[in-house]
Amino acid sequence: MPPLPSHESTRSIAPPTSPGANPAPDAAAQQPPAESAEGAKAAAADRAALAQGTEESVAAQLDQSAAQLSQAASLSPFAPLSVPVFRMLWLTWVVANTCMWMNDVAAAWLMTTLTTSPILVALVQSASTLPVFLLGLPSGALADILDRRRYFIATQFWVAAVALVLCGFILAGGMTAPLLLALTFANGIGLAMRWPVFAAIVPELVSRAQLPAALALNGVAMNASRIIGPLLAGAIIASAGSAWVFVLNAVLSVASGLVIMRWKRTHVPSPLGREKLPSAMRVGLQFVRQSPRMRAVLWRISIFFLHATALLALLPLLAKGLEGGGAGTFTLLLASMGAGAITAAMFLPRLRQAMARDVLVMRGTILQAVATGVMAVAPNVYVAVPAMFVGGMAWITTANSLSVSAQLALPNWVRARGMSIYQMAIMGSTALGAAVWGQVATVSNVHISLGIAAATGVVAMALVQRLVADRSMEEDLSPSRAFKAPVADVPPGAGHLVVTIEYFIDPARAAEFRAVMQESRRSRLRQGALGWQLLHDISQPARYVERIEDESWTEHLRRFDRVTASDVALRDRKLAFHVGDAPPRVTRWSVET
Repeated sequence: MPPLPSHESTRSIAPPTSPGANPAPDAAAQQPPAESAEGAKAAAADRAALAQGTEESVAAQLDQSAAQLSQAASLSPFAPLSVPVFRMLWLTWVVANTCMWMNDVAAAWLMTTLTTSPILVALVQSASTLPVFLLGLPSGALADILDRRRYFIATQFWVAAVALVLCGFILAGGMTAPLLLALTFANGIGLAMRWPVFAAIVPELVSRAQLPAALALNGVAMNASRIIGPLLAGAIIASAGSAWVFVLNAVLSVASGLVIMRWKRTHVPSPLGREKLPSAMRVGLQFVRQSPRMRAVLWRISIFFLHATALLALLPLLAKGLEGGGAGTFTLLLASMGAGAITAAMFLPRLRQAMARDVLVMRGTILQAVATGVMAVAPNVYVAVPAMFVGGMAWITTANSLSVSAQLALPNWVRARGMSIYQMAIMGSTALGAAVWGQVATVSNVHISLGIAAATGVVAMALVQRLVADRSMEEDLSPSRAFKAPVADVPPGAGHLVVTIEYFIDPARAAEFRAVMQESRRSRLRQGALGWQLLHDISQPARYVERIEDESWTEHLRRFDRVTASDVALRDRKLAFHVGDAPPRVTRWSVET
């Protein structure tokens, strides 16, 4: 391989000598004098070989036992709870989601007392989820560039303030359907603010092997709160009225914020300073757009929630239409769905081992469609409760499989932004789905709307899995310091920076080189480059120039902090095509304006 270019040099450290390679002690000195020198050497060699073989065997058994214990630990659905900080924040997350479900249940039921319009009832779901679609990316960018602990605390106090305002209007008798939608939207802003930061901190708290279990526990938290929240809300609505649901919501939100204050996370600011919000948002979008794995995940999660949300959006009307239906029936159906999700979460580690991700997603979609179809014709709670239980199992199986894929496709520096875009896809498709299926129910009826959603959901997911196949290999996104950042005696002023890297390639391998350079294009753009081009010298067919444009000198330096092990491997593949003794020539240009 030719020498490395100056901007992508690495250091090599020789590995220490293996303990097994140490010479064995001279056993011949311990032999009786009657033995010959040759015999002593032979006996010593035999004993050394036996000792080495025994040592290697024991070491192999220990390694195998450790691997089995590690695998068993990682397969345990409760392993992440052994981490104290994760346990504390997970319990806080349970409370936060309980507040969310209490608010949604109280708001949805309150809307049925203010109007009988199916579209207005369904729009409660849209109002609670639309803020995440609209504000998810700015929130994710802020979670990546600000102190995540303080940001998380602020979200809890926001939710508490909105709950108090809701309570005040209800007690004053001034609540209307439009005002309820507006305040539900304001509460959704709190959800939009807090979800990306919690999604980003989970991989900081647990090991990579425990990450799927941690995400499944997050699903358990969501669905345990799906049971606890509606039960609390239903009991309070029946005994004291909706206003007191929002009072309890405010108290629990403040308590959660105080607990998060106990988290002693140290925020390490970048020596390059904070990213500007517009630039951070651009880089987040750019990363996702240039990641085939993230694009595949987003298509799948959007299609699933676009159709699956029909069941939740129209559930208040379904509950009222069942025999003896009322607020208690609505609460029971939500609790049944949560119980199904918790049950399925216990088996997710085994399911992930037994089936590929796309198989799990497709089967989860089919199961969700079956549950929705049964709910469309269910005459009473004896049929509806098992259907909702199955729907909860399908819901968490599909969502968790795709959430794990999204987390593994994101390096830490852009994790909050990437997961905010993932959540935007969920909430955007949920908001759109609630409005679409509510309108279909308005022009036909609730049962026809659910039947259409169930049938089209399966067809759409099958088409997406065929047309947007995820064939990319999993990348090693661990940080790497292999590329040394450049040092300028006089850093360039404001303005764009252009980097050119000159390669000489055997023309017979030009097609292979261009294919690898397309991977380089995706890599540079994911790191935050503004633009990328591959130039080919007409007069010298062997000469190619890679041109990368950065927003500024500072943003150019940030790209060196974002290099991963996968980027280093890609650099080595590119260098394998370069011919000549000198490394590729790197030149940096300041764009004069």
